[in-house]
Parts: sequence; C-alpha cells; structure tokens
Amino acid sequence: VSSTLNMARTQKNKATAHHLGLLKARLAKLRRELITPKGGSGGGTGEGFDVAKTGDARVGFVGFPSVGKSTLLSNLAGVYSEVAAYEFTTLTTVPGVIRYKGAKIQLLDLPGIIEGAKDGKGRVARTCNLILIVLDVLKPLLHKKLIEHELEGFGIRHPPTCTLSFSLQCAQSELDAETVKSILAEYKIHNADITLRSDSTADDLIDVVEGNRVYIPCIYVLNKIDQISIEELDIIYKVPHTVPISAHHRWNFDDLLERMWDYLRLVRIYTKPKGQLPDYTSPVVLPNERTSVEDFCMKIHKTSSKNLSSDALVWGSSVKHNPQKVGKDHVMEDEDVIQLVKK
Repeated sequence: VSSTLNMARTQKNKATAHHLGLLKARLAKLRRELITPKGGSGGGTGEGFDVAKTGDARVGFVGFPSVGKSTLLSNLAGVYSEVAAYEFTTLTTVPGVIRYKGAKIQLLDLPGIIEGAKDGKGRVARTCNLILIVLDVLKPLLHKKLIEHELEGFGIRHPPTCTLSFSLQCAQSELDAETVKSILAEYKIHNADITLRSDSTADDLIDVVEGNRVYIPCIYVLNKIDQISIEELDIIYKVPHTVPISAHHRWNFDDLLERMWDYLRLVRIYTKPKGQLPDYTSPVVLPNERTSVEDFCMKIHKTSSKNLSSDALVWGSSVKHNPQKVGKDHVMEDEDVIQLVKK
C-alpha cells in the first residue's frame, strides 16, 4: 500500500524515473506472492476455480457481466451456466468441452471481471492456451482496457521487448542506466547484460526479470451484432484480433471457431498401425512448439519413446519422401501420418 501511495504522490519526470522504477519493482514482487499459489496450501482459490485441465487445449472466456459470455458458451458447448438479467451473474468457473477438427478443446466461463476480481480467482486464467475477451458491441471499448488491466493484474501480458543485456538499440523515453540499475538492485542482480530492442518501460524490464508472466494469445469477441448496422459491422471486421458474433442468434460461430483454431496453433498427427490404413478419426493433438516424434510418443504413453527404435515412418508435408524413416528428433507438421517402429 505504501509503495502504491508513493507512486501516486511522485511526479513523473526524468529525475524521478528511477525512483518510480524501484517502486514498481517492489510492487511486482508483492503481486508475485498473490498470483503464485503456495505449494501444498490446498485452499485459497475459491469454490469452482480449481478446474482439472482436460482435452488438448483450454480456452478461457472473460468479460464484464451480462455481455453474453454464458449464452455464447452454452450455444457453443451445450453447457448450462446460470444466467440472470442482473450484473455479476456467473459465480464460478464452469467447464465445457467441444470437439473441433479432431481436437478436444476445454472451454472455461471465468467469473465476471470486475476491478479487484483478479485477486486469487483469476489464477485459473493463467492456465489457458487462449483467452476470449467477450465485449458488448454497444458498450464503449473502455471495457476492453479494464479487462486487459485485470488480466495484467494476475500476470497475463503482451510479450515484453527487452532481454537481459544492456545495450540501446533505439532511443529510450523512460529507461536509462540509473533506472535499470535501481530495478535490478531490488532483485539483488548486480551483473547483467540488458538489451533494449524498442522504447521499453520499467514494467517491461520487471516482466523479464520476474519471469513469471504468462503470454497468452487473445481474441476480442464483439457480441450482439444483431443490434448494429451493416456499415458498423464492416468497420468492426477490419479491427485486428476481433470476431463479431451474435451469441443469441448463433451468428458467425464458424468464423469464431476457425479463428480459435488458428490462434491455438494445434498440430494433428494421425497414427497408422503396421499393415493397416491410417486412423483419420482420432488424431493425436500436439501443441505447435512440441511436435517431434519423441513428443508424440510421450503424448500417447510416457514409456513409448523408450520402446521406440531409432526410426519411425512418417508420411506428410514434413518429409521429402512418403513414407520416410525419421528419428526421435524429427519435427512433424499438421496432419502428418506416423507409424512407430518398436524395438
């Protein structure tokens, strides 16, 4: 509290920049204690917020009350979430699962985001692979900024543009050597290389040092387009990372699902038992950053990679020949077919 009051009282200028940076670092350390669950403590997350992660990916729905989040989720997945015509209606995290392009995607209707709701209950959002911010198309975009502020409050941010190594690759409006040193000193870091690749802020530097921020892709879902004109809809379609829908009428759900798929960046791998045709009905779904043959083996069974010989047979866009023998480190691409060769 004292750090927050000091920041509010301090005028922002070059002379006070390093002092403000130091206060921000101290606040960040305190926030870390709030957003990081204590090991073995068991409680404190609130009823309905400790949801087991199932399926191949998790998508969180956040938004102000009564913008149509629960209606959207119900129509997408058939999950019932108690809805009322008054504010603050969804009280707990309600899971649902959809199957899209062979992948099982878990949908979480997170509690109505209000100022202060980030404390404790927002932790489950950090486990999502994608966040949909649901907005009322008739309400001002102030809601968007408030929700983003809440997400940042429990450690979800846009990626920072600096790394630990101090060299200026462009002019800085906020950070200088003294400010950087004072922030690092708060973390007991006295030897480091800082590289600033763009005009960075103290918050950017703190995010990198803390290392506990989660960078999650986001789609802005503008609901209730049945209440606006075609001309207004044309303008909305040009806004980046935005999908206009009508949850009530189920308009534009196909576009929303396709955009979700693109942002999740999942990779489907089909299996082919020896002497049989590939099984195209139940792909093994992997995250885009872990698609090696060994990753595939670990997904289907923890011990599979131990029983795998030096080779596997792969068909698809990741190989030059069909089939092609590959090793454990071979990186596969979407809709490849694999046949494991056992020892």
